[in-house]
Amino acid sequence: MRISVVSNYDEMSNLAAEYIVNQINIKRESVLGLATGSTPLGMYKKLIEYYKAGKVDFSKVTTFNLDEYIGLDKENEQSYIYFMKNNLFNHINIKEENVFIPDGTAKDAKAECERYNKFLEKLGPIDIQILGIGVNGHIGFNEPSKDLTLRTHVTDLTEDTRKANSRFFDDISKVPQRAITMGIGDIMRAEKIILLASGKSKAPIIKHMVESGVSTFIPASILKLHKNVEIIADSDAASLIEKKNCIA
Repeated sequence: MRISVVSNYDEMSNLAAEYIVNQINIKRESVLGLATGSTPLGMYKKLIEYYKAGKVDFSKVTTFNLDEYIGLDKENEQSYIYFMKNNLFNHINIKEENVFIPDGTAKDAKAECERYNKFLEKLGPIDIQILGIGVNGHIGFNEPSKDLTLRTHVTDLTEDTRKANSRFFDDISKVPQRAITMGIGDIMRAEKIILLASGKSKAPIIKHMVESGVSTFIPASILKLHKNVEIIADSDAASLIEKKNCIA
């Protein structure tokens, strides 16, 4: 596991975007795993800038999103499909048929998970998987538990996660209680994984993830078992890590 510490959020976003642009320019038909939330927003803005400057072409790229809330349709501003369209897809030349996001409104959520798994098997593995990390150590919506699920599945969101995400809603009662998420096995199949972390609120979990052992109660710690993982953390998120563990 490589840990790259950068000065601030903008540098984190720029470095992540550069990895993706370089990947696509090497392999036009790259498969990307994408995340939502505030952490990757800067990266998406930078990717749009690269596209508008003619430095990257998304026309052959396929994307898979990590997760989606159950019960929010695509017109809901808090749905992840709305987020991705508004913050990336509507501004680049990616083809709609190459974009995959779980359907949170599917009548049969289990069947939707199976459908998503089939697409991952057919079109994967993912070349670069982008991850954020929850304050409780979740990746995607794989929450701390004595057992972790390998494939795409329905999950109950913890109160910690719902509280953290309530900043995007009117109040916590509006935050969905369940979601569809790619499983730990789906994430670990990626050729390269980039975990982004920004802000002092992420410092404790980043320290715990890096300096403790592998535990299902810190799902992100599973990444230590992957062959090619890079954490890109700004100075605030990396502030509690022992310097010997960091690459400045």
